[in-house]
Amino acid sequence: MPKRMTFVPEGVIPAVLLPFLEDLSIDEGAYRQHLRYVASTTGLTALATNAHSSEVASCTFEEQVRVLELTLDEVGDQLPIVNGIYADGSLEAARLARMADVGGASALLVFPPNPFSLGAQSRPEMAIKHFEVIAEATDLPIIVFQYPLASGQGYPLETLLQICDVVPSVCAIKDWCNNVQQHERQIQALQSLARPVNVLTTHSSWLLSSLVLGCKGLLSGSGSVIADLQVALFNAIREGRLDIAKDLNERIRATADVFYADPFVDMHNRMKVALVALGRIPSGAVRPPLVPPDSAEKVRIADAMTLAGIAPEGAILEAA
Repeated sequence: MPKRMTFVPEGVIPAVLLPFLEDLSIDEGAYRQHLRYVASTTGLTALATNAHSSEVASCTFEEQVRVLELTLDEVGDQLPIVNGIYADGSLEAARLARMADVGGASALLVFPPNPFSLGAQSRPEMAIKHFEVIAEATDLPIIVFQYPLASGQGYPLETLLQICDVVPSVCAIKDWCNNVQQHERQIQALQSLARPVNVLTTHSSWLLSSLVLGCKGLLSGSGSVIADLQVALFNAIREGRLDIAKDLNERIRATADVFYADPFVDMHNRMKVALVALGRIPSGAVRPPLVPPDSAEKVRIADAMTLAGIAPEGAILEAA
């Protein structure tokens, strides 16, 4: 296992996909190939795995261990690896956190437990305790995944500030609040703390607008397909080259319009189809309850890659 790399919560962090064989077991060879391709993008600051984009909800504990092993073995000497912590209970979240620490991850991306949707916003101590339990299991840096408040799983700003105060290993949030005013307030409040907590946007369907507000970086599943465009956009905005940023945004919008179309739940399924169309993975298989896009949508996705100016790597493969 490579030496653990230091994680800095900024810049462009793609969340990689997890290819499957037709029997829905993990396609380790295709995953390694995918990792190598994404990691070869100049200007990345880390990679994330065991997250939504890698269908973590359908992966067993043992599979998550293996995914982290494969990731570190293939690209762990090139980039820090952020490991997702997806669990409904704090004790299981702590077990996953210990696994990630022992396994060599450089940081954790902590998803909100599904029971929070039943009213935890009225009990902020629940959220604080969840992060305390995880932090007791490891001192790895923590990224808080901020959901929309309407989902019931998002954290009000006051709760976020309390979490950051009580749990010093929290270094960033992955912001998916999906509300421009709230997004801007969180950027201003968290990044101006005495111990700044960076905002990494995941508003991939309006990335230009989000980054202009001052986010320190982005963490996005669409980076599994367009990491180079995201790096170029982030750099252009950071350097104040808005004319270039607008041109890049037109290319990114072509992909976002198909990836994040209704129903939103299909976003990563569509990214797999894109990678198949581009010749980067052999199959777009997804695990139930997810279902693959139909033939007409596969054509729209492939056309969007052309519109975005993304060329196939080799022979175009038929989407599975």
